[in-house]
Amino acid sequence: MSNLDPLILVVEDEAPLRKFIRASLCSHEYRIVEADHVSQVAALVSSHNPDLVLMDLGLPDGDGIELTKDLREWSRVPVIIISARGLEDDKVAALDAGADEVYLGRDLGTD
Repeated sequence: MSNLDPLILVVEDEAPLRKFIRASLCSHEYRIVEADHVSQVAALVSSHNPDLVLMDLGLPDGDGIELTKDLREWSRVPVIIISARGLEDDKVAALDAGADEVYLGRDLGTD
């Protein structure tokens, strides 16, 4: 792995899921930075300049939809939402907030 490999910020509060995502992405030569709270994301985006943010909607100190809105005020980093939530309203809200793509529970086969 080199500094030229794409960097992904993974925002997920569940450690086992974060570990699975990390292993999957690292096996494909992606570099990973991790956050488990909304409060960490702005600093990590600013300091690491990731190529992509892969984000859960439900976080212990906030919501991924609001976080996406906040990011869009100052960053154009692509944001992909992956969440166990399965409501169409969540998908629409995330896209309206500025997410580039949204995969919810039903999209992931978890319904």
